[in-house]
Amino acid sequence: MQGKPTRLTGTSYAVLSLLELCGPATPYDLKQALESSIENFWPVPHTTFYAEPARLAAAGLLTERQEPGGRRRKLYALTDEGRTALEKWANSPELAPPQLREEGVLKIFAGGDPVPILRARSEWHRAKLAELEGYLEAGGDDPRSQGARASLQIGISYNRMLLEAMERFLDAQAATGSS
Repeated sequence: MQGKPTRLTGTSYAVLSLLELCGPATPYDLKQALESSIENFWPVPHTTFYAEPARLAAAGLLTERQEPGGRRRKLYALTDEGRTALEKWANSPELAPPQLREEGVLKIFAGGDPVPILRARSEWHRAKLAELEGYLEAGGDDPRSQGARASLQIGISYNRMLLEAMERFLDAQAATGSS
């Protein structure tokens, strides 16, 4: 008797993608990989992320092996079913609408002074650009990392575009003598 199929979420696909790219990994290894890759364009709550491998293993999409001694860490790996689910999702043309979730814009909407908010955010985008460009330079030519390289290039362009828009706004404010 088959139970209800497991609903896969963006977090599910993030875990599956990281295991496809990195190979077998512990939840800690996955979190480290997440922070230097997917979280740059797809924020994932850490509590949700840590629970997801066990949920996917229960659904048959991952194998779970626990160390017999020591720290008794769990090591997860993709199953054929997990790899098939990831491939089907990755090649599907269906997409959720994009979201801009920017606290600075919310603060401006609420009446905050846009100049100091956008100055601070511009600095953040400059640092993020340097970080992403460093990841891109450090990446090799492994064919498995082609998607990671493409997402880094898109992330660099996205952050550059936002930085340029903020700088145009700040330049216009400076030209008019505002703030």
